[in-house]
Amino acid sequence: MTHIDAGTEVDPGHPLPAPVGTGGLTAAEVAERVARGQVNDIPVRSSRSTVEIVRANVFTRFNAIIGVLWLIMLFVAPIQDSLFGFVILANTGIGIIQEWRAKKTLDSLAVIGEARPTVRRDGVAAEVTTAEIVLDDLIEIGPGDKAVVDGVCVEVDGLEIDESLLTGEADPVVKQPGDQILSGSFVVAGGGAFQATRVGREAYAAQLAEEASRFTLVHSELRSGISTILKYVTWMMIPAALGLVVTQLFVKDKDLDDSIARTVGGIVPMVPEGLVLLTSVAFAIGVIRLGRKQCLVQELPAIEGLARVDVVCLDKTGTLTEGGMDVTELRTLNGSDEGYVRTVLGALGESDPRPNASLQAIIDAYPDAEDWRCTESLPFSSARKYSGATFSEGGGESSTWLLGAPDVLLAPDDPALAETGRLNEQGLRVLLLARTGRELDDPDVAAGAKPTALVVLEQRLRPDAADTLRYFAEQNVRAKVISGDNAVSVGAVANKLGLTGTTVDARTLPRDKDGMATALDEATMFGRVTPQQKRDMVGALQSHGHNVAMTGDGVNDVLALKDADIGVAMGSGSEATRAVAQIVLLNNSFATLPSVVAEGRRVIGNITRVATLFLVKTVYSVLLAVLVVCWQVEYPFLPRHLTLLSTLTIGVPAFFLALAPNKERAQPHFVRRVMRYSIPGGVLAAIATFLTYLIARHYYSGEGALDAETSAATLTLFLISMWVLAIIARPYTWWRVALVASMGLGFVLVLVVPWLQEFFALKLVGVTMPWIAVGISVVAAAALEFTWKWVDRRVPA
Repeated sequence: MTHIDAGTEVDPGHPLPAPVGTGGLTAAEVAERVARGQVNDIPVRSSRSTVEIVRANVFTRFNAIIGVLWLIMLFVAPIQDSLFGFVILANTGIGIIQEWRAKKTLDSLAVIGEARPTVRRDGVAAEVTTAEIVLDDLIEIGPGDKAVVDGVCVEVDGLEIDESLLTGEADPVVKQPGDQILSGSFVVAGGGAFQATRVGREAYAAQLAEEASRFTLVHSELRSGISTILKYVTWMMIPAALGLVVTQLFVKDKDLDDSIARTVGGIVPMVPEGLVLLTSVAFAIGVIRLGRKQCLVQELPAIEGLARVDVVCLDKTGTLTEGGMDVTELRTLNGSDEGYVRTVLGALGESDPRPNASLQAIIDAYPDAEDWRCTESLPFSSARKYSGATFSEGGGESSTWLLGAPDVLLAPDDPALAETGRLNEQGLRVLLLARTGRELDDPDVAAGAKPTALVVLEQRLRPDAADTLRYFAEQNVRAKVISGDNAVSVGAVANKLGLTGTTVDARTLPRDKDGMATALDEATMFGRVTPQQKRDMVGALQSHGHNVAMTGDGVNDVLALKDADIGVAMGSGSEATRAVAQIVLLNNSFATLPSVVAEGRRVIGNITRVATLFLVKTVYSVLLAVLVVCWQVEYPFLPRHLTLLSTLTIGVPAFFLALAPNKERAQPHFVRRVMRYSIPGGVLAAIATFLTYLIARHYYSGEGALDAETSAATLTLFLISMWVLAIIARPYTWWRVALVASMGLGFVLVLVVPWLQEFFALKLVGVTMPWIAVGISVVAAAALEFTWKWVDRRVPA
């Protein structure tokens, strides 16, 4: 490898392209390359393909287990005992449909948020999609633009490229003609044009080409927690199922078909098959709901992640304020002529082909000086806080000017700083125009610069920002305003929006991580923050155990967005910020964030609830199998009984509970939180049910005794499961009460309607045993209430 510059290495075996001229390719040359297949043809997908969705939902470990058992039951038992298989088919179908709907939503949003590079063809610059770029295209780039293909610099104007996302090096690299640009890097200052040398799958960052809108389920505590639970469930199932098979087939001299049916009846409920489905459905519906609000969730765990956030770092410009600004006042200094100053400002505006919001306001306020010619320019960068240009004035004179932050360009004792401070206290943004006698490439170009004027800018506050900050405060999420602007100005703007707390100049923050984290905990607003400091501040907060969200729209936010637990970018922000963020607000509305938080809390809170329902069933199923093996008796249930119970006490109610509103703050330790309820709940249900079954075995005798025993045990298990559901459904609302009541009514119908009795083989015999079953259920329900309250007090989540 041959080293080209500080941040890029080039393969010498790959020849540099033939130059295409400043006008770019012609239409004929573009068509020729398209015909040869030399196009940037990497498919940008916002989600899994339809085939992958079907495969992921159908070919699961538990579907394989249930599928084999279902096929066996279709041959050896009545159709009633095979109902569980049809339930699995329905669940799988629901999962596929919901994920497909989420895919369609993501696909449509991805088109809106897709980067559109500017390509020069036939001497005309035009925006195209990334897929329309061809080999040797001349691509124009400016601040915030991301290189979507590899190329070689052809034109540069103070071009500085950040390659940190590729190399880990945070320092920008100054590019010269002939230097290579790698896809995945982005512009932090200046501009230029580069010629595409590698497109499509040959590009350096081709493996990252789908980053625009990925469908991933990684780094999610919810998903990893469920995977952990399923792993342990599998290990519990194996010995319990083997023992059940041996007991039912060999220990008891029963009919083979009946033994198989009861064995399957014991194995099937051990599988919490609907838990994974409901989690996927809840996530998918969350994506669809947020998509309707123009919120692109690029990684699904972001819905969950933002709900766990306890600190949100806000970039002031573009987040709390709108992108545009207005020049409200021009204050000349040291006796400068106002007309001349206006001419200088107009020339400075004309010197930058890609002005930022501040310079755009100056361009709008001051017309260009036609007889001034820019001979050299220094683009603005967030690191140095100023820009500059050298002009050949109309009379033949030459002058060099700087425009930027007064507290950076001026000495600490300069009297102009006092005036700047008073303006900053009003929430106004102030830029200093200064004349320097040094060359722009001098590292100390600002030294000795003569203050000429203060340009006062007013920022437009977002009308919805105050309400959003109030929402976060009510939800115990601490907001930290982090900005590159003057600290006093930052504090004043935040105070206008109702945010209270101390304001700190980031240049005074401790450099060590622990000291910085302590300072961040104590203060609320921070000014004069450099891009690297933003990244360090995120890391410092995380080191103190905080879950951090970072919002931003500018290129200076990229490093912090990348390192934060959740990165949130504005749709109008730079390509680089949209590429690294997990959530993109396509409508540029900060007010959409509460919807994302609410959606995350709904998913996490509700899945925690329904996971308890599913795992109580798994625990009592495994324990019942163990008790049956130890007592060497027939398994009390047929598959049809447990299908009925699962449908009424878990399947149907869980679907409604998983999609219900839920504003509880997301809590960590998902596995521990679920298992501390599921284990005692499942143990109590199994013991009570098996006790009823043993009493019934002594009470009933003769032909049909086993059916009567099964019916009594089913009644006990249903009543306990209903009580678990009643606890999980709290706090009650009218629809939750109606849901629980309707499930109870469904079971009553089965007991009283003759053909349903026959279909499910459920018929209570006599009066005594059913009432004993009810009594045992009441005692178990009371024990369950006491146990779960004791767990709440004594067992930490």
